[in-house]
Amino acid sequence: MIKTAITLLMAITVLVGCVRKEILDDVNLESGSAYDYVGGKIQGTALVPVYLPNKEVENKTFSAISDLSRDFLRDVQRQSSDPLVTGSLKVVLFGNRLAKENGILDLIDSFQRDPSIGAGLYLATTKGEAKGILEGQYGKRGNAIYLSNLIRHNMKNKDIPKTNLHRFLFDFNQVGKTPYLPQLNKLDKDQIEISGISFFRYGHVVDTIPASKMFYFKLLVDKYSRGTLTVVHKKERAAIESIRSKYKMKLSSKKPLTVNVKLKVNAILNEYSGKRITPKEIKEIEKLLEKKIEKECTELTKRFQSKSIDPVGYGHFVKSNIRKFNFKKWETDYPRLNVNIKADVIITESGVIE
Repeated sequence: MIKTAITLLMAITVLVGCVRKEILDDVNLESGSAYDYVGGKIQGTALVPVYLPNKEVENKTFSAISDLSRDFLRDVQRQSSDPLVTGSLKVVLFGNRLAKENGILDLIDSFQRDPSIGAGLYLATTKGEAKGILEGQYGKRGNAIYLSNLIRHNMKNKDIPKTNLHRFLFDFNQVGKTPYLPQLNKLDKDQIEISGISFFRYGHVVDTIPASKMFYFKLLVDKYSRGTLTVVHKKERAAIESIRSKYKMKLSSKKPLTVNVKLKVNAILNEYSGKRITPKEIKEIEKLLEKKIEKECTELTKRFQSKSIDPVGYGHFVKSNIRKFNFKKWETDYPRLNVNIKADVIITESGVIE
């Protein structure tokens, strides 16, 4: 037993000695990266936070242009005084031209093969060049933390459906489901906004909806949503905040293929421009909201059908409800799919306006 213990101890010592050690002060931790399509090649930009003595963060970037996406890290290492490592990567941005013309599948594949990159990595497209967004100055904790917090906050409390590297890959590999990512837009050197949601087909962006449509899209794909919506009632404006929503699909007919979608929204009335609102008027506002939600969600569905994309996942739902589902036939059936959307809105509170 003693000999066995000594042998095991020696083996552990040898194995520990083989582990590659990286001291934080001796490496550059890449916290964000951006990819653009420039002159037929891929331009990669790495963001490295430099912590200054006054506790502020300097955003340092390294850029390189390569024929292959996998060559980026190799090429950019030549510009860094210390080894560049990806273990702290928080956000990756894809420029508009790259996402549309070149596609992002090769880059996504390299991320999922890197064991140091977590599945919770945030991905986003950009309205213009991705590099310019990383080179801004946002907040005091570094650009990568600011951008990842911006995306996380809007997924948790506002109109962006949940998505990250893991969810993107899951949707991409799912039969009858289209992946999507938020789109970022640079307003100023210190200001960024989420300007829409981009939808992919075979790794290429084929459509992007504006911010005004994000609320309705999230109702269709996320079970919980917090966002604001404004309706006009008798020349008065009412601001509604959704506090909880859920959706339910039902295959009501196979010939012709028909899917019923029920959206249930619990909300509060935050603001009303009139002097006083009555219970009767609250019921009228609920009906206005139901009609608006049904109209907008139906238009979104038809838009997706015309683009041959399915971010809502109607194909995946139908496949799970029909035996011997033929996906090749579905590709021709999808544009003709009948989708009936019914909304049920309940205003549970009217705040201090009564």
